[in-house]
Amino acid sequence: MAEKADVVETVKQGYAFEGAAVELGALLVDGEPAPDAAVRIPLSMVNRHGLVAGATGTGKTKTLQLMAEQLSAAGVAVFAADIKGDLSGISQPGESSEKLLARTKTIGQEWTATGFPTEFYALGGQGAGIPIRATVTSFGPVLLSKVLGLNDVQESSLGLIFHYADKQGLTLLDIKDLRAVITHLTSDEGKGDLKELGGLSAATAGVILRALIGFADQGAEAFFGEPEFDTADLLAQRDGKGVISLLELPNLQDRPALFSTFLMWLLADLFHDLPEVGDADKPKLVFFFDEAHLLFNDASKAFLDSIAQTVRLIRSKGVGVFFVTQTPKDVPDDVLAQLGSRVQHQLRAHTPNDAKALKATVSTFPNSAYDLGEVLTQLGIGEAIVTVMNEKGAPTPVAWTRLRAPQSLMAPAPADQLTAAVAASPNNAKYAQVVDRESAYELLAAKVQAGAAQAEAERQAAEQAKQQQQSEQPAPRGRAPKPEKSMVEQVIGSSAFKQFARTAGREIVRGLFGAARRRK
Repeated sequence: MAEKADVVETVKQGYAFEGAAVELGALLVDGEPAPDAAVRIPLSMVNRHGLVAGATGTGKTKTLQLMAEQLSAAGVAVFAADIKGDLSGISQPGESSEKLLARTKTIGQEWTATGFPTEFYALGGQGAGIPIRATVTSFGPVLLSKVLGLNDVQESSLGLIFHYADKQGLTLLDIKDLRAVITHLTSDEGKGDLKELGGLSAATAGVILRALIGFADQGAEAFFGEPEFDTADLLAQRDGKGVISLLELPNLQDRPALFSTFLMWLLADLFHDLPEVGDADKPKLVFFFDEAHLLFNDASKAFLDSIAQTVRLIRSKGVGVFFVTQTPKDVPDDVLAQLGSRVQHQLRAHTPNDAKALKATVSTFPNSAYDLGEVLTQLGIGEAIVTVMNEKGAPTPVAWTRLRAPQSLMAPAPADQLTAAVAASPNNAKYAQVVDRESAYELLAAKVQAGAAQAEAERQAAEQAKQQQQSEQPAPRGRAPKPEKSMVEQVIGSSAFKQFARTAGREIVRGLFGAARRRK
């Protein structure tokens, strides 16, 4: 019993923060909760990022929902990808039950059914939410290369294409703009434009164009374009609560690279636009990156470096990032080292690879009184091993925690309520209508048309000049033009007159010879 008291006291002191905090749950000792030993994350440390990990079905999504509620209640905006469609219920009050209330009572949670302000989005309008679009230019060659699966050489060539388009004032808004520029640079007219910069090989251009065709077939043409989404809209508040923005991701398995890379674009855009805030009492926005392994799979070094830099620097802009995935091994070391808070759900060790992942996970935690290799396989649903950064930036004691229950609906929101929420949102009117202004495609098409018109005009001018030259050409020297024959000459020269003359001549001769014979 003394040992249990020591554990409880250690956790109470380790998580006793003076400022506001995100309440995660209560300590478990020998399977029994200790309500007075609360496990929490200081609100001022949430922008030091974090990881929520665990096997499928162990409660990661409910942990995400719980944390989003806590942050919203504290006035912090939240963005999350709704992979399975379960998070939409966060907009509706939860449903009470005896089992739920019994659980919350054991950990000292005062449970009240509560809904939270929520905006629903969908990539390019491919879903029930408000359309989110981005321009090809703002997406950039590095992120686009990741989506298209290009190698380093092809990525470098794509960067050259973007550079050329920028210098020539050829705005890249959508996929057809980029295709038009690539086609121009491989045509007879444009293939010399990049000669001084190394040029663009026809083979590389062909690879990129084919990749763009496949990308468009996945629905990318609906995603790229205008009006471009303004990431400042993610920072909204309503009635003192932070707005929770949910991105619907249907058919994730068909286009994982697009979804994961788009989320990275959001972070990069936020980093570019937001001012420095330093160490604030609470973050402006917390970004939950679900299915995080999709972001890092088959990524180039340039892309991984970009992620690591963005995660490292964006905290100074007041943005916290939580990666949600199955094991810490899914996250590169350079990124994992920057994640101050850890919520680790159950891991399974049914295969050699599982055992290796379990061992790697244990090695990422600070020293613990637990045998983590054993505990992590025994955690129940809704339980987790937690360690966070305290207000001084030091890691808290590792705590076996029973997590609080979300107060919102732990199921998808009814379809009619979701549809009504989207229709009533002012952002729907802002982003619903597609805009297609003049950009690279139209400019290059006009240039080709103008060139064709000029060539036709030059051809017609040359033809007219040739005809005029022929009409003005003098007769050959030494040979005067024949004068036109008179009517008499035309009659005399005719074959009928000549035949008449020959017949008359014969008759006259016969007459003369006949007269001569008679005189004899």
